[in-house]
Amino acid sequence: MKILGIDHISIATGDISGHREIFKRLFGIESGPAESNSANRVAISFLDFGNIDVELIEPLQRETAISKFLEKRGPGIHHLCVLVEDIDQALEELHAKKVKLADQKPRAGAGGARIAFIHPDSTGGVLIELKEQKPESH
Repeated sequence: MKILGIDHISIATGDISGHREIFKRLFGIESGPAESNSANRVAISFLDFGNIDVELIEPLQRETAISKFLEKRGPGIHHLCVLVEDIDQALEELHAKKVKLADQKPRAGAGGARIAFIHPDSTGGVLIELKEQKPESH
C-alpha cells in the first residue's frame, strides 16, 4: 500500500461553531464552511494548519458513531486519517493481513473522497481512517 501522508486529525465535537471560534482565537485560523455529510450523518469543517488539516466533526443526528463517541468520551481527538494512493488495494492488503476493518469497502467521505476505517482493535486503540482523494478534474 502506498501511503501519501497524514491527511488530517479529526476532533469530535457537539459544537463545530464553538470549536471553530476556539481555533480562531488561539491561532487566527479560519475554517471553511461546515459541510453536511448525510451518508455519515455528520457536519464537517476543516482547519488548515499548513502541513496538516484538523477536521471538526459534529453529529447531525442521535445514534451515530460520533454522538456515541461524545456521550462516552466527550469532545476530543476522534481519529487519525492516512492518505493512500489506492484505497481498494489498501483494504485488500489489510484484509490479507487479517486486520479488523470497520469498513470492508470504501464509502463516501468529505469532498468526494473515498474513505474506510480500520477498527481500533487492530491499531492499539487508535481509530484510523484511510482516505483516497477524489482526482482533480481539469
